[in-house]
Amino acid sequence: VLLPAVPTPGARLPQGPFRCAKSGMAAPDWLGQYDNATSFLYTRDRDLSAAGGLPAIKSSAKHLLTICSLTKEEIANILRVALAMKQSRKAFFATGYDRFSDTLKGFSLLTLFEKPSLRTRVSLEVGMHQLGGQAIFYSIGDSPLGVKESIEDTGRVLSRMCQGITARVASRKSVVALAEVSSVPVINALDDYGHPMQMLADLLTIVEHKGTWEGTTMAYFGDLENNVTYDLMRTAAVMGYNLNLAGSGEIEPAVWDECKVHTDKNGAKIKICKTAQEAATGVDVIYCDSWMSYGIPKAEEEARKALFMPFQVDAALLKLAAPDCIFMNCLPAARGMEQTAEVIDGPQSVVFDQAENRLHAQKAMLVFLMSPLRFGEILAVPELPKKKPAEKAEK
Repeated sequence: VLLPAVPTPGARLPQGPFRCAKSGMAAPDWLGQYDNATSFLYTRDRDLSAAGGLPAIKSSAKHLLTICSLTKEEIANILRVALAMKQSRKAFFATGYDRFSDTLKGFSLLTLFEKPSLRTRVSLEVGMHQLGGQAIFYSIGDSPLGVKESIEDTGRVLSRMCQGITARVASRKSVVALAEVSSVPVINALDDYGHPMQMLADLLTIVEHKGTWEGTTMAYFGDLENNVTYDLMRTAAVMGYNLNLAGSGEIEPAVWDECKVHTDKNGAKIKICKTAQEAATGVDVIYCDSWMSYGIPKAEEEARKALFMPFQVDAALLKLAAPDCIFMNCLPAARGMEQTAEVIDGPQSVVFDQAENRLHAQKAMLVFLMSPLRFGEILAVPELPKKKPAEKAEK
């Protein structure tokens, strides 16, 4: 996407807005012990039909728990700002000037981590630094919350010291508990129910390479019973494009219910295909995720690999898609598993643009949530393109 010169500040931006069932291994959870993993055979001790979605939360702050926490207009505005931030940062290394470098000056973001992270931690810390604020890392594994004091007290204290909280945790219950008591935005940096920050980066990548998500069909292959799948479904539903799913696993009924609210309005189609070939035919975007989530025992890897191998993305499958189809993976990736090396290292792969865009999309999202006035009145940026550009966008 070729952006015009970033306009001067001051103009108004339009408003819108495991424990494994087979192994019995349990990981500590700071709000209790939960079954957060997907067994490779999908044998669970809980009834997914009764799991339900997220409860309604009464709060003075706007939280980001799944991508459905945002409207289509809000997402589009975040992407507009993210594109301008990316362009401005590129110019910074030549000019020494980034118009967004003081946008969150004096702001502090507490980043809570129960699960390992590379892209999430680095992108949040670098992003807050580039915006003039700071990110404070706190490992729940080293010092569990909810032990010496109640989670309610902790949430209220943090709300008086920080302007935002991100949480990368094992269970949706943890994020909800924080959101229910926090008067500052709580942002889901990954749990067992969603991964909204990744979705914003994915959409930004699609805009850069396809011009728009409108009229797009995406195909996802692999584990259907996980957080990325759930939020990919929600994203397609909210933004109004089509999504084909091919893989193994049971999708929670509550996710289908969330999606139906949006698809009934905009006509987007989300469907499960019987084969990978059916799902891939004619699509514009092919997407896959790791088959080996954190916490899966080594002993289960071969069985899990056999389960998902019919849905591996290889060159033959990619040829069934549209000629200009792009390949995406939210990383980490394992060559020879969810995709072949030929695909992820090939010319249609945009996985490293996608990874970089975690930084830019999250910066815009943080400003939107932590400082809505600055987002709305200071950051005036161009609108997203209406159609695919004639020439390939500059990176």
